[in-house]
Amino acid sequence: MKENRWLISYVAIGILIVLAGIFLFFVSKKSVQKNIVTVEYNKQWNHIMADSINQKNILLKIDNVMVDCSKAKPYFTDNMELMIPCSIVKEGFDCAKNLYKKKNLVIERGSNEAELKLGSKLLKFNDNEYELSESVEKIKNEIYVPAELFTTYLNYEFQWDSGTMVSSFENQAKGDSFLPERYNYLEKGKSVSVKDQGAHGTCWAFATLTALESSLLPEEKMDFSENNLIYNNILSDEIHDGGDYIRSMAYLMSWNGPVLEADDPYGSMHTDAKKKVVKHVQEAVIIPKGNLEKIKEMVFKYGGVESSLYMASTAAYMTNTFYNNEECAYCYKGKEKPNHDVVIIGWDDHYPKENFKDQSLKKDGAFLCINSWGEEFGKNGTFYVSYEDSQIGSLNVCYTGIEETDNYDRIYQTDLCGWIGTMGFEGSPHAYFANVYKAKEKESVESVGFYAAKASMKYEVFICRKFDGKISLNDRTHVAAQGILKNQGYYTIRLDQSYPVRKGDKFAVVVKVTDSKGKDYRLIPVEMKSEDIDIHVDLSDGEGYISSGGEKWQSAEKQECNICLKAYTKKMK
Repeated sequence: MKENRWLISYVAIGILIVLAGIFLFFVSKKSVQKNIVTVEYNKQWNHIMADSINQKNILLKIDNVMVDCSKAKPYFTDNMELMIPCSIVKEGFDCAKNLYKKKNLVIERGSNEAELKLGSKLLKFNDNEYELSESVEKIKNEIYVPAELFTTYLNYEFQWDSGTMVSSFENQAKGDSFLPERYNYLEKGKSVSVKDQGAHGTCWAFATLTALESSLLPEEKMDFSENNLIYNNILSDEIHDGGDYIRSMAYLMSWNGPVLEADDPYGSMHTDAKKKVVKHVQEAVIIPKGNLEKIKEMVFKYGGVESSLYMASTAAYMTNTFYNNEECAYCYKGKEKPNHDVVIIGWDDHYPKENFKDQSLKKDGAFLCINSWGEEFGKNGTFYVSYEDSQIGSLNVCYTGIEETDNYDRIYQTDLCGWIGTMGFEGSPHAYFANVYKAKEKESVESVGFYAAKASMKYEVFICRKFDGKISLNDRTHVAAQGILKNQGYYTIRLDQSYPVRKGDKFAVVVKVTDSKGKDYRLIPVEMKSEDIDIHVDLSDGEGYISSGGEKWQSAEKQECNICLKAYTKKMK
């Protein structure tokens, strides 16, 4: 009888434990939903629940938009606090994020500034000190911050749905802009070196690499070689020819550069194409003409914006009709085309209009720009350009994806001249394009890269591991990647998995693109001959195809062009 009583007791205890577990699950779920930091129940249960949740795929939704967390996934701590990967902070929460001295993290949104330290719970928010429930942590190459930062301090409401595994954040201050009224790299410890192009027409090269350098600050300070960009791009190698962002992007996206200034100094009048490339540029955003708010957003989140304007004079700038030397302020309101490139590194919405020589300006406000005329120009090489300048912001590029050179082992490409033109099928809001490559060894296709010819362009990516004629391109039962590209530019798209290919086998990358607004059919980015650019397009190095419906394919080479579609691979054992 005693044994039976002990058995009954054990069963009763077991039932109580299960009931307690169920109770604690719902209590903890409610706590997470309301973002309650204080936890009063057994931490062991928290650990069990967190471990169970973290084994699954936690989804993140911000302002009703699902966020891509493929690079780094959110996770719950043993205190059931959600930790957010910093790689999604810029786009997801519309914040600026900068890491100083590899340990001091600064996150900004609007006029709010949060200062944190790796490994610490201490938070300095708008000059007041607080303590977070969890420390800022670095796991491998990713930094994680507690969700509490966004819910308690940056005015987001948080909900957790255990059924769908969705963590939802909703901005409660929707009327407020995430952009501050004033922002200045020089005041943020992101000072870019001022350079001097001399008497040559190389402002485009200096603007490109200065913008690129600024995108790495403050984490890394590097000095890239303008000389290598000028002489090692496929479009031209004459220092007096001038250039533009098309030339720069072709050079960078093909991994011809950048190289260090110390390895290829400016003014040597020659270069070595075998100089060591020190970074791989994987993404660049082209900002529409006149979209000043988008320029500010890129400067705030990513880096300086390479931009064009009309400068009426170079040597005689001190007495320029449009330049106020005392205030270092410039404004041109004529119809001349842009002839000079600078880099926008800040702005001030309240910069006085009276500081410009043109007294007809209606509004305050100006961009802070860095020039390539040495430190004697402007204020240590910088100057202000009015928002009302007729050409500032006419051609704009920001380099938003810069990675280490070991990110992939090989790049497959046929578009060394870059994106010269676009093709499509009239009357159709979508198009298909494909490139075929022959594997040089046993490797796996990890990512693909192409230009978004239009903003808000939808895409779907398919991988054909064994290409055997055009009919192979119709086998698209599995989507390897899909999404919407909000801006024009070049993008590297990570695939949902690795796609192995064997040495000597042909494989194909197929992309379907759609104009989400249904207005434009010119969606296929191509390398082609142009009346505006004197270049030689090599049509013998590729096998590309285009199609309106994805069933009947035409040879791109017979259309005298190469498809701008790259494949990135890694070696396999």
